[in-house]
Amino acid sequence: MTPFDYTQRFLFDETDVRGELALLERSYIEVLAKHTYPEPVAQLLGEMLAAAALLCGTLKFDGLLVLQARSSGAVPLLIVECSSSREVRGIARYDAEAIPANATLQDLMPEGVLAITVDPTNGQRYQGIVPLEGQTLAECLSGYFATSEQLPTRFWLNADGRRARGLLLQQLPADKHKDKEVREASWQHLTTLADTLTAEELLSLPNETVLHRLYHEEAVRLFDPQLVHFNCSCSRERSANALVSLGQADVELLLHEQGGQIEIDCQFCNERYLFDAADVAQIFAGGGSQTPQETRH
Repeated sequence: MTPFDYTQRFLFDETDVRGELALLERSYIEVLAKHTYPEPVAQLLGEMLAAAALLCGTLKFDGLLVLQARSSGAVPLLIVECSSSREVRGIARYDAEAIPANATLQDLMPEGVLAITVDPTNGQRYQGIVPLEGQTLAECLSGYFATSEQLPTRFWLNADGRRARGLLLQQLPADKHKDKEVREASWQHLTTLADTLTAEELLSLPNETVLHRLYHEEAVRLFDPQLVHFNCSCSRERSANALVSLGQADVELLLHEQGGQIEIDCQFCNERYLFDAADVAQIFAGGGSQTPQETRH
């Protein structure tokens, strides 16, 4: 039985192109459950979650992929994270009164910029910048790869508040076909067929059916699915480390200003971590952050 949330790779046996499909249901719903989002914002957040899952499926690294979009519009900030183990989380900041019905990407994020950050556990951090100048997020991401020095890559993304789906095609280094014109013709053929896929088909059909409808005349190999799930990386220990970074004098002042108890809230999952005077003393004495103090939603 196919899991609810997964990415799944496929290869074209007779040409140098690979693909990835993503389906997020439970993890998408868990992200939306943490905040109340207007429909256009929920859809855009779902598309970005699917995009992050697709990108993680094409990268060979151990670490974290972060997509962070900023704009001057109704959605000033949107962040999605996907780890190499395919743990996802996301959040959007928005002005509900400024969001029209059936809002497009340009309505939501005018003058927007998307930063794609790959932060490996070991190795050098990399960041690319994507102007949000297209009509859709998929168009913006596809345009970025078309103009960068990386492998040509196309995206198709859709979300409806219940499901977030994505399709990615990526041209591989020359192996089966060395001739540049043959490679380009093959790439154009496969992407043109993918352009015929409707949002309804992508959101509702299983991967096998999607690939058969698009590429029934091609030799396609579909690999085993890789599970995706929601997980927030916040913790009491990380919150304590944030306090340590402020310095003991500033934390004690903050403790006094907040009436003897510091509250640290996670914006992604709404988890709340509480630290009283005893907790603070223990943290700065090197005793760690584990105390009987409870976390609350």
